[in-house]
Amino acid sequence: MACVLAIETSCDETAVAVVQDRTCCSNVVASQIPVHQPYGGIVPEVASRSHLEMINTAIAQALTEANLGWEAIDGIAATCAPGLVGSLLMGLTAAKTLAMVHCKPFLGVHHLEGHIYATYLIEPELEPPFLCLLVSGGHTSLIYVKDCGVYEMLGSTRDDAAGEAFDKVARLLHLGYPGGPAIDRLAKEGNPHAFKLPEGRVSRPSGGYHPYDSSFSGLKTAVLRLVQQLEQKGDELPVPDIAASFQETVARSLTKRAVNCAIDYGLTTIAVGGGVAANSGLRQHLQAAASSHKLRVLFPPIKYCTDNAAMIGCAAADHLNRGHTSPLTIGVQSRLPITKVMELYSKRQRAEGRRQKG
Repeated sequence: MACVLAIETSCDETAVAVVQDRTCCSNVVASQIPVHQPYGGIVPEVASRSHLEMINTAIAQALTEANLGWEAIDGIAATCAPGLVGSLLMGLTAAKTLAMVHCKPFLGVHHLEGHIYATYLIEPELEPPFLCLLVSGGHTSLIYVKDCGVYEMLGSTRDDAAGEAFDKVARLLHLGYPGGPAIDRLAKEGNPHAFKLPEGRVSRPSGGYHPYDSSFSGLKTAVLRLVQQLEQKGDELPVPDIAASFQETVARSLTKRAVNCAIDYGLTTIAVGGGVAANSGLRQHLQAAASSHKLRVLFPPIKYCTDNAAMIGCAAADHLNRGHTSPLTIGVQSRLPITKVMELYSKRQRAEGRRQKG
């Protein structure tokens, strides 16, 4: 059972964790939300500088909370793709340095694979195959999880990701940044059926609609037009009702696609990951639909939904247990399909890992 110190700096959280196999020993997250709030969104250069200021303190705190020394650490991991290039470089450089100084194996981890592994932290006995609904600020994906590092993309968003749509609608409603928690909070006070909004469907060239792909740009535009119409009439904006109607539409759309996909592929478990997995509307819709179709749905606790290093460490520990490590020459990538995860690891070391396992 590998013990890994992992670093996550793909966006605006400086996170460090120590993970023993599928058990989190410590999980430190330094959020940058107060830093970026005045700008209404993430400023990449500001995020990079904040990571530089916080990362050494976070590493020391993670080791202290885990009550472990470097001799107990089997490997060092860091998110290397996808994400903001400057932010990724902060974590990757720190992890490579620690790996060299302490003579430990290094692992570069795919951020989306980390979100998949967040579920293992609460369900250590979970094993593939299962379906992962990954919904965050940058991604809305349905991923067929076949094995460690083996994934098939079944559905994705063609425009705005779900989390991005939440932020943009929150800006229209003057709710500030980040938008997801604000909309979720106000939606509890509103009527989810007050306004009929379009779910958004993706047309196929051959006719019909793609059953698993999502589109949220039309929904965002519909909310914009609704707000403009109400403002032109001089009416006071019913913000809770708009928030509730928007959230209801997103939750219904995601739930329908995830449940249909699981049924079509004969998968009995849906694991949900990413920041939008914290949304109460999505949790209620998906749990109810899954129960009626005798499917199991797994939501990580809130602390593992948003970006964190525990999920990165859990993924890295599984790869290390299988003999997978990354070369110190590996760089960062702003984009990398999750289907190419195994390109992050050495072919020679992968082959040795398979022989040892056999």
